[in-house]
Amino acid sequence: MEGWGKIVAGVVLGVAGTVYATNEEVRRHLPKSARDLPDNVRQRFENAVSAAREASTRRREEILRDLAAHEAHADRIAREAAAARLAEDEASEDEASNVTESTEEGSA
Repeated sequence: MEGWGKIVAGVVLGVAGTVYATNEEVRRHLPKSARDLPDNVRQRFENAVSAAREASTRRREEILRDLAAHEAHADRIAREAAAARLAEDEASEDEASNVTESTEEGSA
C-alpha cells in the first residue's frame, strides 16, 4: 500500500496545479505564501540549474587538466622508450660493424 500513497499524492498535486494554473479566482483567494510558491520554486530551480552548470564546468576543466597531464606523462614515457630503442639500435649496429671488421681482417 506504500505505492498507493505516492500515487494519490501525485494525483492531488496534479489536480491542485491544474486548478491553480487555470483558475484566477482560486489564486486570488489563496494566502500570499501559497501564491508566491510557484515563483519561489522557479527561483530555486534556476539557482540549482546554475549551480549544477557551474559545477559541471569546473569538473570538465579538471578532467581536461588531468588528461593534459596524462598526455604529457605518456609523451615523456614514449620519448624515453624511443630513445632507449635508438640507443639499443646504435649499440647493435656498432656490434655488427665490429663483427664485420674482425671478419674482414681475418680473411685478409
